[in-house]
Amino acid sequence: MDSQSKHTISSRLQAVKQKSGKSYNQIAEETGLTNVYVAQLLKRQAQLKPETAPKLRVALPELPEELLHEMMKPPLRSYDPNLIQEPTVYRLNEAVMHFGESIKEIINEEFGDGIMSAIDFYCSVDKVKGVDGKDRVVVTLDGKYLPYSEQVSCPSVFFSS
Repeated sequence: MDSQSKHTISSRLQAVKQKSGKSYNQIAEETGLTNVYVAQLLKRQAQLKPETAPKLRVALPELPEELLHEMMKPPLRSYDPNLIQEPTVYRLNEAVMHFGESIKEIINEEFGDGIMSAIDFYCSVDKVKGVDGKDRVVVTLDGKYLPYSEQVSCPSVFFSS
């Protein structure tokens, strides 16, 4: 799939969502997915699993069969480099750049030398009221811990005679 095809399919999926009148949160509740994962599916940034397809079909009854099948194919995960100019994306990037080094230090202190997976990963966005009564955005990043492995020399593992 090329980026033009992805854009066309994503636009069609967004139109189905808009026609349904449902929010990402509503679709997420009906499918058992996170709201961000639903958005990823409709942007063709994630693959719809066969066991989830019937739930999505119920949540979005106007979803054409051809698009449902397209969503079950591995997607072209990508991003538009110009997206960084969008204010929300820019601020999220800024927050990660600003807090990233400290987050890395705490991960290493709590878990050891490793990283947070972006593959075995859950993300959601929630709206809460702050102590001042104003709306606040809560972004939850929940990734599996992956330790770095020591590279031990063991030629028999890599080469057979």
